[in-house]
Amino acid sequence: MCFKLQACLEITDSQVFKKWPVEYRWDEAPRESTVTPCCSQSTVNPDGSLQQGSIVAPSEGTETTDKSILHTIKHHSGKYARYVLARSIGRWLLYPGSVFLLNKVPLSLLVNGRMHLMEDFQGKRAKLIARDGNEIDTMFVDRRRKRNLQNRGAKLVICCEGNGSFYEVGCVFTPLKAGYSVLGWNHPGFARSTGKPYPQNDLNAMEVVIQYAIHRLHFSLSHIVIYGYSLGSYTASWAGMTYPDLGGLVLDAPFDSLLPLASRVVTKSWKKLVLQTILEHFNLNVAEMLCQYPGPVLLIRRTFDEITSTQFSSETGLPVIRTNRANELLLRLLRSRYPDIIFGEEEAVGHWLTADCPELEALIYNYFYKVDENWCLSKLESYKSTLGPDCAFPWKVGRNLPPTRKTQMALFLAKKHLKNVETTHGTNLLPEEFEMPWKL
Repeated sequence: MCFKLQACLEITDSQVFKKWPVEYRWDEAPRESTVTPCCSQSTVNPDGSLQQGSIVAPSEGTETTDKSILHTIKHHSGKYARYVLARSIGRWLLYPGSVFLLNKVPLSLLVNGRMHLMEDFQGKRAKLIARDGNEIDTMFVDRRRKRNLQNRGAKLVICCEGNGSFYEVGCVFTPLKAGYSVLGWNHPGFARSTGKPYPQNDLNAMEVVIQYAIHRLHFSLSHIVIYGYSLGSYTASWAGMTYPDLGGLVLDAPFDSLLPLASRVVTKSWKKLVLQTILEHFNLNVAEMLCQYPGPVLLIRRTFDEITSTQFSSETGLPVIRTNRANELLLRLLRSRYPDIIFGEEEAVGHWLTADCPELEALIYNYFYKVDENWCLSKLESYKSTLGPDCAFPWKVGRNLPPTRKTQMALFLAKKHLKNVETTHGTNLLPEEFEMPWKL
């Protein structure tokens, strides 16, 4: 496409969405159903000075020398340097889809993808206003009247895209082609969504999208499943923590924290500055939030994931499966929910997690450890029946199990919460690979 035609398309597409009517605002929801996102970010005045109160005061007992003018200047300049880094290179690297020069997806492809959703799937485009004033571009496809396998259309899958993808061409097509109702949205600063894609803004967008699904599209929380792909695992896990009655979370190509992934690619001389910047401005603590969600969870681990793995084979160049950060995310989740089962059995679960193909996975699970799934399921159901209506985690099941049975239970739970898919990071999941999380 020539430059003039591309520019014309850019202007036209921008004008269309600018005039698009607002379908829903974050403050339209009943007061008791709104949630204030819990991330706080450092802020700077327009002139570049730090806002009063944006620097954490020293704790009691701090040495007097720490309050020297030199120390204060260093501390302030360090904060400012990290702020500038986060608002420039940091954002460009973490959210390349928001930067025009780094965006390899042609605008015409986004426009065509949007028209495809609207014309072929009767998608409804809507503009939502988040609590920070950002306009969030969304697309809803309603399958509730379409009869299909297991009445899948009655469930709404809200799709949280990765750091370089858009609902027009992204993961939304996976649950859509699998027969579910879907609601896609673009990060602030992506395509026609306005603003900048910082964590706080992402959470504001996620909030208004869920409120829109409940109060305007009329889905109950129990019929809503959040599908988070890659960086979308962050907003998905926040949604689970914030709305515990959600019907489930599916995290595809997830990670536990951004820090280990950043450590892999940062040189030693820059590591301290970069990691501190991440902690202050991009603390995507997926594992911490996920462990606070009590509902069904499915982690989809891509066995050739070159992004969420931290080591690569020197012989083949392929990612080493045992370094995939979905492994630690799984262990963190199981520890929080079934501590008496997982304690002492992490080596066995780790052994199972080394499987990088279905044949090896089956060999370890069925023949090496001889997992009796019927016994495991019966034991869990029996324990759940003793809890009554309150089934809150952590469960104390497994405390008195013999070692062999305890190992089998740990592997059974690991398999129920994690699914392997033989693919790389950047491809859309096939519809047949998408499934709802296991629910006891």
